[in-house]
Amino acid sequence: MNNISIACTVNGQPVKAEVEPRLSLADFLREHLDLTGTHLGCEHGVCGACTILVDGASVRSCLMFAVQANGREVVTIEGIAGDGPMTRLQCAFREHHALQCGFCTPGMITTLKAFLDENPNPSADDVRDAISGNVCRCTGYVPIVNAVLDAAREGTS
Repeated sequence: MNNISIACTVNGQPVKAEVEPRLSLADFLREHLDLTGTHLGCEHGVCGACTILVDGASVRSCLMFAVQANGREVVTIEGIAGDGPMTRLQCAFREHHALQCGFCTPGMITTLKAFLDENPNPSADDVRDAISGNVCRCTGYVPIVNAVLDAAREGTS
């Protein structure tokens, strides 16, 4: 198969690469750019561990081809805070012990970043709906919901 040239922005940095047409965006991020914060769980789009932001929307990177990122802006967990301190959402996760093993955390944070950008004043039910596509086997979700509500009260994601 012939490789395809892509150019996109990843975590604020321009990226150009030659990729196989069927290479997933998750594998491109992890294997070509060494951005291993994007986790692979089910590789079927069900668990949410690979969730990233593409043009501000949360997407499952295991279901998107790297060539589909051409000309787009991609943000992974490594780029959520940029070069600055942790975001309020990340701090709230720490304060509320909303992570245990941490495997789901990057996907949760990116999902919730997009969610809070669109819904800055959510209810607990709104938060539960927003994370319904993200599987966490450790926390029981209560601390995650509390962390999101706390971050929303602070007014930043």
